[in-house]
Amino acid sequence: MDDAGNPAWPEMFPLEKIHELENIVGPRHFSAQMMLEYVPEEQVYLDPGAINFYCDEFNNHFARIGSNEISGVSFYWDPSSGRSTSDGSVCVLIYRDDRNSTVFIHDILYITVADDDLYPLASQCEKVLQFMQEHNLIRIGIEINGIGNALPEIIRNTATKKQMPINIVQIANHTKKETRILNAIEPILTTGRLYMHEKIKQTMLLSEMLAWTPMGSNEHDDGLDAVAGALTMNPHPVRAINQHNQIIHANTYFKI
Repeated sequence: MDDAGNPAWPEMFPLEKIHELENIVGPRHFSAQMMLEYVPEEQVYLDPGAINFYCDEFNNHFARIGSNEISGVSFYWDPSSGRSTSDGSVCVLIYRDDRNSTVFIHDILYITVADDDLYPLASQCEKVLQFMQEHNLIRIGIEINGIGNALPEIIRNTATKKQMPINIVQIANHTKKETRILNAIEPILTTGRLYMHEKIKQTMLLSEMLAWTPMGSNEHDDGLDAVAGALTMNPHPVRAINQHNQIIHANTYFKI
């Protein structure tokens, strides 16, 4: 757009298409890539005031949260030892409404174990599987960098003992944590497409957002890292289960 706000190439990019594009990529990326006006990363922050809060639960019969039709779900685990001296071990559940390009951070689990626990990973797997059962989940993405490398086998064995079906997606991250958080969360937050359940106000996630900076800090950001992982993970399709199956009768009275 020119200085007056008019499209520089209206035949290819009319004003409506420009606004649609900005709403998808976010103002920072739009400014840098489409307007060639770079926004320094140190000026970027995550404003909790831009979050839309809701209190509706997920209705799996109609695949809805309130009036929003849910099309996908992601459940992601960013693990650590879970002890008081380690980084946070965090699981995040998000739902997506692809029709409106909306994301719902529906629940988050900060996992801790006792410092004298001899099997901290096994103890965490028990808690994660209980969380999955509560939300009727069978698919989980696990970051396998570092300590997470051992978790797929442990959680699979634990789930087998519980006779619980589970689908594990192993995810290896190779980009800097601050970059992952910035690129995953900031665009949907600044365009008003990020929703969060009211119960998450009782966790550390909002305080993590207030303290976070893309330049790195000594503050905890493990919840944000888990949210970023859930956002970038390929979602599992969600469909309503209340629809009646169509019964088809085949005519088997024929001769060959």
